[in-house]
Amino acid sequence: MSPLEQVGLADHCTMGVGGPARYFVEARDEAAVLAAVQWARARRVPLHVLGGGSNLVVADEGVDGLVMKIALRGVDTREADGTVELTAAAGEPWDELVRRSVERGWAGLECLSGIPGLVGATPMQNVGAYGQEVSETVCAVRALDTSTGRIVALGNRECGFTYRDSLFRSGEPGRYVVLSVGYRLRPRGPATVRYVDVEKDLAARGIAAPTLAEVRASVIAIRRSKSMVLDPGDENGRSCGSFFMNPIIRAAEIGAVEARAGDPAMPRWPLPEGRVKLSAAWLIERAGFARGVTDGPIGLSTRHTLAVVAHDGARARDVVAFARRLRAAVEQRFGVRLTPEPVFWGALEW
Repeated sequence: MSPLEQVGLADHCTMGVGGPARYFVEARDEAAVLAAVQWARARRVPLHVLGGGSNLVVADEGVDGLVMKIALRGVDTREADGTVELTAAAGEPWDELVRRSVERGWAGLECLSGIPGLVGATPMQNVGAYGQEVSETVCAVRALDTSTGRIVALGNRECGFTYRDSLFRSGEPGRYVVLSVGYRLRPRGPATVRYVDVEKDLAARGIAAPTLAEVRASVIAIRRSKSMVLDPGDENGRSCGSFFMNPIIRAAEIGAVEARAGDPAMPRWPLPEGRVKLSAAWLIERAGFARGVTDGPIGLSTRHTLAVVAHDGARARDVVAFARRLRAAVEQRFGVRLTPEPVFWGALEW
């Protein structure tokens, strides 16, 4: 394997900031993945796995290690016990896979339409939106275990899925390189409609019993209205989407947060095990940051309070500094600490 050197990473990330990779290679098959892992280990340099770059902030100084861009392709299907198992290589574009499943009448992914990135990232952060999470459909993850050099297959429970998290992201970060993901879908199954915004959009179009395609269309329309689909002409386009997760607190804490908010209508959603999910966007707005607010070359999206947008001249350190301001303001106002969704590479002080 002969990696390239000093390859800029800004063009590989939707945020469009960050310095170069000391070494860079594109892995188009599993043999190339294994070779890259072995190369990095032999030289004792860190290995970083790059997908679509839609959930990543790279330091201005770049990354001192080997960045491996996943480019594995291929999709396979098989019927099993009245379901369809759809298996896709980690480098397949995610929304294209969702589109295919919807067109074939396979239910289970329709609410995850319009999300940028690649298949390999979906189990890592348990991708979810508009009432669905991939943990509901993932049946197997094929991955290279870098600790042993062996390829393993992990079932759903072994993936350790929680809200926007998994074994791959925080359980044992860096240990596994996802090679392919299998999803168990429902042929001719009903569309999932669990989210108020989706219900409203369908109602506005006079649709009472939506098809998968109609739910997909609603989700994409909603995401587009929030600048949450990739569009080169969108002024809010240079972002990671939602920069913060919706915080989850203990039910016993909700009274104190509500008292600080001074608003009994504060959005909240009860969860199992005595927990409550809050709206990060609502907290940020009530902490004094409106849509479209800017601080030099950084600001919030004009359409969505959760999206931090990089404008011309922005640097990674500017992105992080602005996001830290948001977090500090929310914590001071409500006593709730926000957790970022994107991954940070390099010398970024979060």
